[in-house]
Amino acid sequence: MEIKISSNLGSKIPDFKVGVITYKKIEVGPSPQMVKGRLQLFQEALFFDLEEKELTDFPGIKEWREIFKTAGTNPSRYRPSVEALYRRVKKQNYLTPIHSAIDLNNFFSLLYEVPIGIYDTDKLTGDISIDIGGSTDKYNGLNGRLNSMENMIVSIDDHGAFGSPYVDSERTKVTEETKNSIQIIYLQAKTPIKEAEQLTKSLMDMFLEIHGGEGTYSVLEG
Repeated sequence: MEIKISSNLGSKIPDFKVGVITYKKIEVGPSPQMVKGRLQLFQEALFFDLEEKELTDFPGIKEWREIFKTAGTNPSRYRPSVEALYRRVKKQNYLTPIHSAIDLNNFFSLLYEVPIGIYDTDKLTGDISIDIGGSTDKYNGLNGRLNSMENMIVSIDDHGAFGSPYVDSERTKVTEETKNSIQIIYLQAKTPIKEAEQLTKSLMDMFLEIHGGEGTYSVLEG
């Protein structure tokens, strides 16, 4: 499975970059106490931070709002997923544990201030292109709605659009039955490549510590 950033997206956002991690033979289940504890403590600390700061004081959220605007998405109507998480914490509507893969995803999204998607590769077909969606790109999302992905950054396989830094699809979601997955870290475009690689590897190392299996990672640039 090859993953690429489309020339269309790369020309609009020249520094666009993603960390990509491929996992095989993983075991997803209820989160261990260490993950649940870290997620809860980080949210509590962030809540107090958010009492004194605006959301746009966080570099990752500010940059991802700008990336959405450049791609053609109104970030006040369609918020980057990391901003949606921060808004929940600001309301003290803390994230509750779902399962180990999602909980770790949410923790690192809050920590890195970036959207992160995780997808079941056994539900994907062919190569993946990260592009800007057209009028026919749509899917049933994890938000419970049919989402039009027109003018949004979107990941597409042979069956169509399935993921985005806005919301991901039901079709490719990771469950406790998932054995193979791919994780896409929608990095801050300004992050230097060496730091981007370190962030990606850190996430992979902790994921493998929790889930076992094997992993490989890379950073793609537009």
